[in-house]
Amino acid sequence: MTEHSQLALLGKKRFLPFFVTQLLGAFNDNAFKQALILVILFRIASDADKDLLVNLCALLFILPFFLFSALGGQLGEKYAKDALIRMIKLAEVVIMAVGALGLLLGNLPLMLGVLFVMGTQSALFGPVKYSILPQMLKERELIGGNALVEMGTFLAILAGTITAGVLMAHEQYAALIASVVVLVAVLGYLSSRAIPFAHAALPSLPLDWNIARQSWRILRMGLGQRPSVSRSLIGNSWFWFLGAVYLTQIPAYAKVWLHGDESVVTLILTVFSLGIGLGSMLCERMSDGKVEIGLVPFGSIGLTVFGLLLWWWSGQVVAPEAAYDWLALLAQPGAWPVLLCIAGIGLFGGFYIVPLYALIQARTAEDQRARVIAANNILNALFMVLSALVSIVFLSVVEISIPELFLVVSLMNVAVNSYIFKLVPEFSMRFLVWLLGHSLYRVQHQGLERIPEEGAAVLVCNHVSFVDALLIGGAVRRPVRFVMYYKIYNLPVLNFIFRTAGAIPIAGRSEDLLTYDAAFKKIAEYLAAGELVCIFPEGKLTRDGEVDEFKAGIERILDSNPVPVIPLALQGLWGSFFSYSPQKGFFKRFWSKVNLVAGELIPATEADRTALQARVSQLRGELR
Repeated sequence: MTEHSQLALLGKKRFLPFFVTQLLGAFNDNAFKQALILVILFRIASDADKDLLVNLCALLFILPFFLFSALGGQLGEKYAKDALIRMIKLAEVVIMAVGALGLLLGNLPLMLGVLFVMGTQSALFGPVKYSILPQMLKERELIGGNALVEMGTFLAILAGTITAGVLMAHEQYAALIASVVVLVAVLGYLSSRAIPFAHAALPSLPLDWNIARQSWRILRMGLGQRPSVSRSLIGNSWFWFLGAVYLTQIPAYAKVWLHGDESVVTLILTVFSLGIGLGSMLCERMSDGKVEIGLVPFGSIGLTVFGLLLWWWSGQVVAPEAAYDWLALLAQPGAWPVLLCIAGIGLFGGFYIVPLYALIQARTAEDQRARVIAANNILNALFMVLSALVSIVFLSVVEISIPELFLVVSLMNVAVNSYIFKLVPEFSMRFLVWLLGHSLYRVQHQGLERIPEEGAAVLVCNHVSFVDALLIGGAVRRPVRFVMYYKIYNLPVLNFIFRTAGAIPIAGRSEDLLTYDAAFKKIAEYLAAGELVCIFPEGKLTRDGEVDEFKAGIERILDSNPVPVIPLALQGLWGSFFSYSPQKGFFKRFWSKVNLVAGELIPATEADRTALQARVSQLRGELR
C-alpha cells in the first residue's frame, strides 16, 4: 500500500501553486473558447456559415500546437521553468484583457484572433507544465502528481465549459464572461509567483526559430527515444484521439440517441470528466506510489470494453414528445447503462493516461524532457485532427451511426494498443505482475524505502513459491533483475515475464556449467550498470516452508561485486497454490495477505551467507 496520500501534495508549497496555476489556465482556455462558440451560434446575427465558424474555432485553437509546441519545448529546456511559467501567465492576463474587449464589443474577428493567441500560449505552456513535475516531485510522487494534474485539468475543462454556458444565458453575458476570464487570468499569474525555483535543464540550448525544421527535429527526438518512451508518446496521443472522437460526438449523441437537450450534454460531460478524475486519483493507490505501467493495458482493456458496451446499449432510451432535460433522462432506465459506460470510459482513461505521462517524465533525460513533451503535444494535435477526419469518413462517407463509430474506435483501440504492447512487452509483463499482486494475493510491504533509489545493490530473499519474483518485482519501485533456476525461468507464460524483465537463468555447476558461468557474468554486468539484482540464496523452493541453507553463490557475487545487500522476507505464501505445500489448493490461500519485509542495508564486507540467512529468517519470523 502507499505510504502517503497524493492529496498531501496539495499541502506542499512545491506543488500547490503550480497545481492552481495550471488548473486556472485550463479553466480559462475552455471558458473563453466555449463562450466564443456559443456567441457564434446564438448571439451574433450573421449570414456566415455558423458550422464553418465553429469548426474554425477548433482549428484556430489547435493549429498553434503544430506551430509552436517545438518552440515551447526549447524554451522549457533553456530557461528556468518557474520564471517561464510566470511570463506565460502574465501574457495570459494581456490576452484575456484583449479577449474581454472583443466580447464587450461583439467583435468576432478580434475574438477569433484571441483564440489563436490563446492556443499559442497553451502550446508554449504544455511542455513546461509536464517537464517541471519531475523537478518538483520525488519519483514516488510522480504518479500522484500526474493524477492530480489530470484530474484538475479535466475538472477545470468541465467547469470552464459549464460556466460559459451558464453565463451566456444572462443578458449581460459579455460583461460577465469578460470579468471572469480576466479575473481568472490574474489569479493564475498570482499563483504562478509562488511556484518555487525550477532550474533550466539546458541553458546553452540555441533557439531555432525555424518552425518546420525544429518541429521535425523535436518529433524525431521524441520518437527516437527508447521504445518504452516513444511508444508511450503514441499511446498518449492515441488517448487524445479517442477522447476527441467521444467528446466531439457527445452533443449529437445526446440529441439523437438520448433525445436530450443541452443539459444532457452537460450531464454526459460531467460524468465523463468525473470518471477521468476518479481514474486518475485511483492510479496512485493501485500502483502503490510507483510508476506502474502495468495499469496501461488495464486501462486499455477497460476503454475497449466500455466502448463496446456503449455501442451495445445505445438506442435503449424511449423517444419522448419533447426533449429530455437531464433530470428527466435520469428517470429513464435505458439511460443508466449509457451513463455507466461513459463513466467507465473516463475511469479507465485515467488508468491509461496517468502512468503514460509519468513514464515519459521518469524515463526521459532531464535536458530533453521538455522537448520530448513538446513532441508529444505535436502528436496529440495530429491525432486529434486525424480523429476528426476518421469521424467524417465513417459518419459522412461510410454513413454509419454514432454508436457504430464508437464500435469502430473501440476495435481500433485493440489494434493500436496491441501494436504498442507487442513492440514494448514490458507493458504486458508489468500488467501480469500487477494483476497477480492485486488479484490472487493482497501484497503488503514494510521497509521497502530501505532499498536505495539508485545505485547497485543485491536483494536476498527466502524462496517460497514459483511467483516470488513476480510479487517482489511488483512491490519494489525500481526494476529488479532476478536470478532464478532455469527450469522456473522456462515455465510457460512466466518465461515471457521473466525474459522481458531481464531475469537471469541459472543452473547448478554440475548441471550446466555454461549456464552457471553465464549467470554470474550477467549479474556482474547488471551490478556494474548500477542495477538491482535479486537472488534466492537457498537455490531452490522450500519443501517445508522453512528457510533453507544459503548457498555459496551469494558470497561469490559479493566477492566480485562488493555492493550493499538488502535482506528481504516473504511471509504468508506457504500453503498457496504456487508453493510445494502438501496442503496447498488454488482457493485455499486465494486473496490471502502476503507480506514483503525489507531489513536494514548490510555492507558487502559483513554479508556472508550465514549472517544473511539468519537475518532473512529473523525478518520472516513465524509467519511462513
